Amino acid sequence: MAQSLESIPNNVDLSSDRRLQRALEQWQPNFLSWWREVGPEGFQAHQIYLRTAVSVEPDGWATFDYVRMPEYRWGIFLAPRSGERKIGFGDNFGEPAWDDVPGEHRNALRRIIVTQADTEPASVEQQRLLGKVAPSLYDLRNIFQVNVEEGRHLWAMVYLLHRHFGRDGREEAEELLARRSGSSDKPRILNAFNEPIDDWLSFFMFAMFTDRDGKYQLSALAESGFDPLARTTRFMLTEEAHHLFVGEMGVDRVVQRTAELMAQGKEPRKEGAVPLDVIQRYLNQWFTLSLDLFGGEVSSNAADFFAAGLKGRFREDDQPEHKALSASYRLEVPENGALIEQEVPLRNAMNEVLRDEYVKDCQRAVDRWNKTLLRSGVSGLSLRLPSRRFHRGVGPCATATFDPEGRLISEAEYEARKGGWLISEADRAYVQALMHPVYQRGKVASWIAPPAKGINGMPVEFEYVKPPDA
Repeated sequence: MAQSLESIPNNVDLSSDRRLQRALEQWQPNFLSWWREVGPEGFQAHQIYLRTAVSVEPDGWATFDYVRMPEYRWGIFLAPRSGERKIGFGDNFGEPAWDDVPGEHRNALRRIIVTQADTEPASVEQQRLLGKVAPSLYDLRNIFQVNVEEGRHLWAMVYLLHRHFGRDGREEAEELLARRSGSSDKPRILNAFNEPIDDWLSFFMFAMFTDRDGKYQLSALAESGFDPLARTTRFMLTEEAHHLFVGEMGVDRVVQRTAELMAQGKEPRKEGAVPLDVIQRYLNQWFTLSLDLFGGEVSSNAADFFAAGLKGRFREDDQPEHKALSASYRLEVPENGALIEQEVPLRNAMNEVLRDEYVKDCQRAVDRWNKTLLRSGVSGLSLRLPSRRFHRGVGPCATATFDPEGRLISEAEYEARKGGWLISEADRAYVQALMHPVYQRGKVASWIAPPAKGINGMPVEFEYVKPPDA
């Protein structure tokens, strides 16, 4: 049953704009149809212990209760205004932030918003079957929490399209529900969001690496001179933190289970767990796919977005110089069979500046996983991030072939050895064979360690998902 627009939490005074209200009323049933068609399969009538945002206040954005997912109260929230905000970077540094879209930046802002918006429903589509093979009720609830919040983030972006881009925005909002992850006819915009996610190790890696790209993209947009976009993405980041936690700790628990078996002298593969070399190949694949989401190392679009004040850097307030006119960035790029150093204007390297912050954050998580290996009794073995030159589909490194250490190698050598570096069909088949649902309270599958604690102060054995007739 479709909820009325008034039942959707918001802090944007929807009822005061009748045209906007009508437009969203027309879009809402299509969203709910999309959710039922390609949202989590098999659990639409279950009662899920979910958090729902009802305001942006600390005591309002995370209200926990049981809810059926199609009845989830998807809201529209912008972070509160912070005085008379100024543009914090670029050629318009120090000027008042815009409440409306400047005409000269209309197309660029629409492109930025649509590209971000497209990732939200895409990930729901990628993950739609995973509930059927969840390793525990705790994990089942977590993936549904991620899914409904991706749906809320779609609402956040669609509100901006409807509110600020007129007919073009309404058409873009409809297209967001028409594209499908992995479709040959109407695929999602970014390649990583067309990849299959058929097992929970892929989901954890996606939430760890691909959602972490989202953190940095949203952080750059939270600096935007277009204030409604900045305020929207600032609140989205509040929810995004949970998605990153699910991914990082999910992988950590897989590593822990494998390490415990290895420390006992047991072979993980024989015990129904994931061998460390398979975990490494999953890491390599999802990390490098996610690196591509930042774009090319040298980008005139990135320079233009920064100059215009549309998209900043991570924590722009911490930067020493906000116009970035005098500095340069040093890159190593392949040329004629060798790596050469290239110096480019800093503005043209803004994708790489953001990618630097991302890689540091990913390394912190990998360090955590390696500490779990040591703590569990496994020494001499570790997981590692591959070079950012390895397995790239975007930028200058996509024109050559590299090994995971970042060394230039021949295409023939790459093809001969990639089975040891990237997910193979045998890896997929093995991991998928482990995917059996565990729905008993407090129980977990054999390939993953139990979580250290439950959700919202509840015990691990809490009934996080109830069947329809409960």
